[in-house]
Amino acid sequence: MRVTANRTDAGKRVDVWLEEHLPQYSRSRLQQWIKAGGVLVDGARVRPSYRLRGLETAEVSPAEPPPLKAFPEDLPLKILYQDSDVVAVEKPAGMVVHAGAGCHSGTLVNALLHRFGALSGAGGQERPGIVHRLDRHTSGVLLVARNDAAHRSLAGQFAGREIEKVYLALVHGRLKPDEGRIDKPIARDPARRVRMTARLGRGRAAITEYRVLRRFAAFTLLEVRLQTGRTHQIRAHLASLGHPVAGDRLYGAAAQVEGLPPLDRFFLHAQRLRFRQPSTGAPVTVESPLPPGLERWMEALL
Repeated sequence: MRVTANRTDAGKRVDVWLEEHLPQYSRSRLQQWIKAGGVLVDGARVRPSYRLRGLETAEVSPAEPPPLKAFPEDLPLKILYQDSDVVAVEKPAGMVVHAGAGCHSGTLVNALLHRFGALSGAGGQERPGIVHRLDRHTSGVLLVARNDAAHRSLAGQFAGREIEKVYLALVHGRLKPDEGRIDKPIARDPARRVRMTARLGRGRAAITEYRVLRRFAAFTLLEVRLQTGRTHQIRAHLASLGHPVAGDRLYGAAAQVEGLPPLDRFFLHAQRLRFRQPSTGAPVTVESPLPPGLERWMEALL
């Protein structure tokens, strides 16, 4: 692929400029290609930080990364529920669910493979058993399929909005209504692509319901129910109300709250999931208590 710069592009970083013209690729992917020599500017290799002068031509040779394959690792794993079809685990904050760009070990999948051996292969070799995800800095209940039939059943329940998903979230500010419903589409933020936004009035339909559990001077504790399952849905929806989740600096939360210890994660916890057991159809409810670290941080608000 060839991309030619205009005079108005002078001064832009080459990775930023290429992302503008090739939005189908992430900046991290473009940076990998630049570093590997897959991007030539006027026939020469450059660094991602190279500043354009204007009128250059970049030749881009896309190179797909090798397929990932998860492998077992002996990592701590807390099981909340298990049967022949399903495992429900408590994902700790800070752990990635499965391998991806820049993360190939230490994931929940690595721990699951060590504990259970074989899992559903419907999600591919890098995501065995995974039918849904939680963000890295979110903790709580996560379901895993042990076979392909269970994977199809759970995936259908998620797609059909049959699974009850309940979270606990502590947000900045005093959210005035005792309960509410956020019905705003969510899209990728064009200004910062690692973030989603509910402020554009377009995107994928997303519905979040909440009710106030407890009020503090400068925070509000919420029970949040997801009616859809979009990327960063709770975080983007609550931020759109002006009440970002505590600890979530990507969506506007303060890096430090005066008088309180640093919060090195989001105050967002997947407390409960209710689903149908794939083989029997019997209802199953799995709960995870609020982690002690979040309990202590919240009590410090009193």
